[in-house]
Amino acid sequence: MKMEKKLTKKELLMQLKNLGLVVIGTLVLAFGCAVFVVPFDLVTGGVTGISIIIDELIGGLLPIDVVIAVITWGLFFLGLAFLGWEFALKTLASTIIYPPAISLFMHLVSPNVLGGVFDLTTSSHANIALIISALFGGLCVGTGCALTFLGGGSTGGVDIIAFILCKFFKRWKTSTVIFIVDATTVILGLFVIKDLILTLLGVISAWIAAQVIDKVFIGGNRAFTAQIVSDKHEELNLAIREEVRRTTTMLIGYGGYSGASKTVLSVTFTMRQYAALMNVIKRIDPTAFVSITRAHEINGEGFTFGEHS
Repeated sequence: MKMEKKLTKKELLMQLKNLGLVVIGTLVLAFGCAVFVVPFDLVTGGVTGISIIIDELIGGLLPIDVVIAVITWGLFFLGLAFLGWEFALKTLASTIIYPPAISLFMHLVSPNVLGGVFDLTTSSHANIALIISALFGGLCVGTGCALTFLGGGSTGGVDIIAFILCKFFKRWKTSTVIFIVDATTVILGLFVIKDLILTLLGVISAWIAAQVIDKVFIGGNRAFTAQIVSDKHEELNLAIREEVRRTTTMLIGYGGYSGASKTVLSVTFTMRQYAALMNVIKRIDPTAFVSITRAHEINGEGFTFGEHS
């Protein structure tokens, strides 16, 4: 019977660090949605945006945190059914933490908690509270998502819908489908809530979140290039093609000290594919040498000419 390799202290600390980033990121995301987004019905896309729309349609029949929990877990099991355990495990931590966290933080907006300091809807500065909420809601959502990505996790949500659709429609780009789903959510919010100001502020909040993710996660660049040195390059190459949906270039190199021949995999990928790529590498060859650099500009198939994908 093959014995499983025990984790080294360094590997264990790295996993704990990644888990910590996912937990903190999910908590920041939940705080931003509970305190700034939900109280003002700001439809910014994602699970929270869909939940706000459903809550409006059912007339508050269920508490909105319950609606969020149902949708979050529903999408998780949908991802499990269509995308498998490997993908589901990436979203498991956020799926477990997000619903109870948002319920907890929603209690903060009560006027009876902490003197109503987080109850912005009845603030004496109510004339600017809505704008402040859109700004800080986007800031928290973006920071939370970025920290989760840095931890190698995923917040799940509408990303699951996009990944499922792209599984059946191979030519579709995941980033494009996610944008379409979020845009559809915002448009539906306009017709359901019937408030153009809230809709426009929701769009602004979503844009801020996207900018924050860029800055926190990748310093403003949307594309990376990874150089991977591994004895398991064939297995990695296949997994990257099938799971990350990126092609690679195989380069022949020589160790500067050992003089041994080495195969180097070069792959360019987007922000949303970072976690998937790192999970593939950690699973197949945890000892692989990986160097990741930010790509200033990427032109060619899979990327828009003159722009980042």
